[in-house]
Amino acid sequence: MTPKLEVRNVVKSFDDKVVLQQVDLAVGLHEVVCLIGSSGSGKSTLLKCINLLVPIDAGDILLDGRAIADRSVNPNEVRQKMGIVFQAFNLFPHMTVLANITLSPIKVHGQSKAEAGERAMELLERFGLLDKISEYPDRLSGGQQQRVAIVRALATNPELMLFDEVTSALDPELVAEVLEVIRGLKDDGMTMVVATHEMGFARDVADQVCFLDDGVVLESGTPKQIFSNPQKPRTRQFLQRIVDAGRL
Repeated sequence: MTPKLEVRNVVKSFDDKVVLQQVDLAVGLHEVVCLIGSSGSGKSTLLKCINLLVPIDAGDILLDGRAIADRSVNPNEVRQKMGIVFQAFNLFPHMTVLANITLSPIKVHGQSKAEAGERAMELLERFGLLDKISEYPDRLSGGQQQRVAIVRALATNPELMLFDEVTSALDPELVAEVLEVIRGLKDDGMTMVVATHEMGFARDVADQVCFLDDGVVLESGTPKQIFSNPQKPRTRQFLQRIVDAGRL
């Protein structure tokens, strides 16, 4: 079966610094892949390359078997099939929650205001935010803002979701509510690539875990393989530091 997403030998440099070195990744339909590794290992850059926010220098990225990283491909057309959520919420401060969520469905996807509003209300109700529909972002907690950002990404009915350290900017007590939203998406069968520092979450939710180190996928496998029996010394060193910090 053709993977939903495939990354083949992707290389990316910024000036003289190589950030991704011949990265390979395959994500099956309904699969959750968690990217783990130290800050600066290339996780965020990989997600941005997949979403075509950053052009790759070499290699291929395929969505449903179609090469999407070629310059002849319209990136906006590809992005309509993907949702991406960053650690910074990136909500428009001058717009209400409803306006933030319905902007793209109306402006980019051509939905009517009524259709986009109905979808937004369904999602807000599902994620416990319906009472915030008329609020502005600065009236929300960090966890609420991040959940709104996720709802905004889901409002366009993406086939693939990308999450870039979505809990890093949150207070510890707010992390669980955002991770619970992502767990719910897994239960729905959403295909996801998640860059995360939350090792317990990766162990519980991922179908596949990829450890990135210095721009290379050093080791990948099931959560049990990676967390219980890592093969590479660098992977073992990284996970031991996580354990010593009480985060696994």
